[in-house]
Amino acid sequence: MRRFVLLAFLVMFFIPVSVSITGCSRNKSSAVYCNGGDSGMLTGQITTINLEPRLTGVSLSSGQMGSVGTASATDCKGNSVSVSNFTYASSDTTHTLVDVNPATGRLCAGSWNRNSAGGIADYTYCNSTSLTGTATVTASAGGATSNSVTVYVHPIIGSVALTGASQTDCVSQGKAITLAADAFDTSGNAISSNIVGKFTFAAQTSGIVTIDENGVATAAQPGSTLITASISNATSTAGYFSTCPPTSIALNIPGSSSKSVNVNPNTTQPITATVLDKNNTTLTNLTLTYVSTTPRTIPAATGSVTPTFPGAAAITAFCLPPTCNPSPTDRVGLFGNGKPVASNNISVTTTGLSSNYLYLASTQSQYVTQIDMTTGNLGATLRLPYVPNSMQLSTDGAALYLGTSNEIITLNATSNAITKEDTSISGRVISVSPDSGTVVITDPSRKLIYLYTSAGVVASTYGGVATRAAWSTDSTTVYITTADNQLITYSTPAGWHVIDNSGLTAVNDVAVTVPSVGAYFAGSTATVGHTYCHKTTYSGTSVSSIEYFPIAGGTASTVAAPLDRIAATNDGAHILGARMLAGVPQITDIGVSMPIGGSTQGGACPTASGAVPNFTQNSLNTYATTASGTAVTSIVPASNSTVAFLTYSAGATASPVVPAYFPSTGTVSNIALATTSGKSAPTAPVSGVFSADDATFFVSTAGDNQVHLLTKGTTAYSDTRQLDPKLPAFSGSGYSVPDLIAAKPRTFQ
Repeated sequence: MRRFVLLAFLVMFFIPVSVSITGCSRNKSSAVYCNGGDSGMLTGQITTINLEPRLTGVSLSSGQMGSVGTASATDCKGNSVSVSNFTYASSDTTHTLVDVNPATGRLCAGSWNRNSAGGIADYTYCNSTSLTGTATVTASAGGATSNSVTVYVHPIIGSVALTGASQTDCVSQGKAITLAADAFDTSGNAISSNIVGKFTFAAQTSGIVTIDENGVATAAQPGSTLITASISNATSTAGYFSTCPPTSIALNIPGSSSKSVNVNPNTTQPITATVLDKNNTTLTNLTLTYVSTTPRTIPAATGSVTPTFPGAAAITAFCLPPTCNPSPTDRVGLFGNGKPVASNNISVTTTGLSSNYLYLASTQSQYVTQIDMTTGNLGATLRLPYVPNSMQLSTDGAALYLGTSNEIITLNATSNAITKEDTSISGRVISVSPDSGTVVITDPSRKLIYLYTSAGVVASTYGGVATRAAWSTDSTTVYITTADNQLITYSTPAGWHVIDNSGLTAVNDVAVTVPSVGAYFAGSTATVGHTYCHKTTYSGTSVSSIEYFPIAGGTASTVAAPLDRIAATNDGAHILGARMLAGVPQITDIGVSMPIGGSTQGGACPTASGAVPNFTQNSLNTYATTASGTAVTSIVPASNSTVAFLTYSAGATASPVVPAYFPSTGTVSNIALATTSGKSAPTAPVSGVFSADDATFFVSTAGDNQVHLLTKGTTAYSDTRQLDPKLPAFSGSGYSVPDLIAAKPRTFQ
């Protein structure tokens, strides 16, 4: 009885409480409704499906298989919802134009196989129906359907070609155009654009243009690049894009209108560059190459110059392909791309005096010696393994290269010790690049020209025997003359080229212009100027020919001035030459104007088909000297362009004078060489080199086998001192002529 009463009590009191508790639990459910209420669609349920590529669609050739992109689902709050399987459908219910595998989204531009014999699974291969057109594909799941993706079906695309303004002109930096293209079938017939779909464009060369997914191309850095167009899972060359090149580069000294500046040693002088294109758009962030005519004493840096020693230099900025304004090789010159652009010169002078180290060797001795000009004392004399035939000092003053008929010898220019004997090559050392990275060596026995690196490696070779060589100030191009009267160039972007030698019956020498927009070749009948602007011939936008380093145009392209030796002054105003005529050295001054920034022509290469820039002749004068000899060996201008000295080999009679030419006045002074007490009289100045500060010309002389110091006084140069290196002769007794000479500022050590 007690148990029954207890059970009745529980039924009456606890069950309602339990029901009440359960009811409260339902009111506190964890479900979240999209509308924030207590009914409707819940979060976590699919509301939206995104199917890619929604913007571009899918392009397929008839019979081609493909696929739509990724499908993704989200709920009403934008949260991702996991879906195990989507179901895909095509608007083409006939399954003859665009057929889709409902489980995977794989597409067929035609009809998928179904119920095939032999147990082949459905949706394995695509049957072409040769139909073309468009259809849409969607993906669905959880009661939601995606956006439509258009599928374009067309004939097989054989080629693609860009159309519109991008193919007829360049685009200024920062400006944008929309790329458009036409597609053609394998027979060359145009395919209607409404069944092709959207192209995806890409530039082969980075940095010239940026292209977004809608084909909007924004010009970036100067240059031209190949554009590819991708569609139907294939990529095709479509055309080119050109960002307008510079037409002018103006260098300026901040706060000054002058193009000349005096800078103290170890003081940084800023230099600004303003770069414009043909539409007068200011170009920014260009990779300009700043160069100095005397990098040993006044090196140039990007946007500044910091002299290390007294001296003078011309500073120029170049836009040089391929680092600036590049172009595919078959498009060089079109719209001006692929061609260099030069600025005006900034003349930098650093006053003061500097001491020097002098290096002396002889083609008749096995010895080389170093002289510290601070004390005038001879350093240790080094015996070489072989008699040298040539000697060149690297621009940085670190190494001496000596050529012999057995090997190439490299000396440490500080310790005067041999660092390398390279028996794999031999011959004459012709020239060292301004950056000290490359040496031109020629081997007459093997008839080879070597480009030899400072690391002691042959970088490149060319058949022939080089006689003279001259480098552009940026070290990217070297101009070479050969024993068989060929003109050869090697440049970083273009490699080796034999260039036109018209107008030159015998080639004697070469000098690079200042700034280095070309070179002059001295011949036995004329002097001919070549430009670094490639000569491009084209029709419309089709390039038919490109000639590298052609003969320049203008009045100074070919000058009726036969010369044996040639040099350019750093002010860019004079091409100086010398010739031995009937035993008498003569000096010729060709006054020139180069096509650089600030000139009438400007610093850009011409863009017209077949056009070349003009070298302008301002004057032509020849001056006799009182010297006599057999051959001119050099004409050496000072870095400040105020004077040039002429050297020559001895003739039948003694000629103890050194002709000095002063370009500003057009006068020649024949400086007498002194006879040292107890020594033979000098008979000829055979070679020479300037001190870094231009205050002294060191000249090696035959007859007394000494070095004479021609020092600038208040009004003139005079022979103020003589040095006796005493290089033992290889044959016989006595000493040899120190005809191999080099100098560097002393504090390089």
